[in-house]
Amino acid sequence: MGKARSAPDIWIIITTLLLLTIGVIMVYSASAVLAFHEFGDWYYYLKRQLLFAVLGVVAMFFTMNVDYWVWKKYAKAGLFICLGLLIIVLIPGLGVVRGGARSWLGIGAFGIQPSEFMKIGMILFLAKWLSEDQAKITRFVKGFLPPLALMGLAFGLIMLQPDLGTGVVLIGASLLIIYTAGARILHLSYFAMLGLAGFAGLIIQAPYRLLRITSFLDPWQDPLGAGYQAIQSLYAIGPGGLVGLGLGMSRQKYSYLPEPQTDFIFSIIAEELGFFGGGLVLLLFSFLVWRGMRTAITAPDTFGSLAAVGIIGMVAVQVIINIGVVIGMFPVTGITLPLISAGGSSLTLMLTSIGILLNISRYSR
Repeated sequence: MGKARSAPDIWIIITTLLLLTIGVIMVYSASAVLAFHEFGDWYYYLKRQLLFAVLGVVAMFFTMNVDYWVWKKYAKAGLFICLGLLIIVLIPGLGVVRGGARSWLGIGAFGIQPSEFMKIGMILFLAKWLSEDQAKITRFVKGFLPPLALMGLAFGLIMLQPDLGTGVVLIGASLLIIYTAGARILHLSYFAMLGLAGFAGLIIQAPYRLLRITSFLDPWQDPLGAGYQAIQSLYAIGPGGLVGLGLGMSRQKYSYLPEPQTDFIFSIIAEELGFFGGGLVLLLFSFLVWRGMRTAITAPDTFGSLAAVGIIGMVAVQVIINIGVVIGMFPVTGITLPLISAGGSSLTLMLTSIGILLNISRYSR
């Protein structure tokens, strides 16, 4: 493999830490009122965010210094462990229900989300699978269908929780890897048609999802029900203008906008920091994605390239969906904004994944 560069991509490190810092500040600003109301502690969510940010940064610097081909060796075992955790979380008494989804394993306020582990587990396994015989991906039965079936199994287990947002990110990042590996457009078209049929089936199985779609198209049809979150998000973004109302001056965080510190934190950013603040966050994400794709292009081997595509694709898909929901382009899915939103497993695993990306950058040509 050759000797690693003396330093990883410093721009990825700087951009990641900048986004993380913005996230810590905005989590406190968005959550202080809610934290005092619920727990009698203005700093409840801030302390949790700082804890997981520190854990995540330590994990990032650890994986940054672990040669990335080690993950190829253990990718298969890691995937089976992740699948096992997804099954365990569905068992009553073991899985913890939060926000209507049985997505957690843990005790009290602390726990892990197996679906977050599955995202990176699937990325590393697909990178290993497709790098060992890249030509097979052009064959439908022996090359394209097996990873598709694996994705379908993981997606199905996640949907049993249910957690549509995480499932969509998993599929999006996986498809980017498969496409980069050389899958035929015709085969991807078959998958798209299958996906539309499956989406229709999900709507039939749970009609509330259709209500989410119709409310997204016109949230004012049900302003106090299905359209409530979208409307309150727009009420936050609109008054922000160019420069915002000022840090800490949000009005929507006073129990108007649900989950201001997680799913809708970008609404608070736009309200308090305006177009310039929101634009800066988007520019930082765009720069991070560009440096990640540059790492993928210059990686010394196929596994490193596909793993880098999957990791930065996971970030990009999650950002696109979250921002799309906040500004009313997509239905509400429950996706957090990477590195910014309050989170435990999601934040720590995202930083761990970026650490793997940084290690790949150390070997870039």
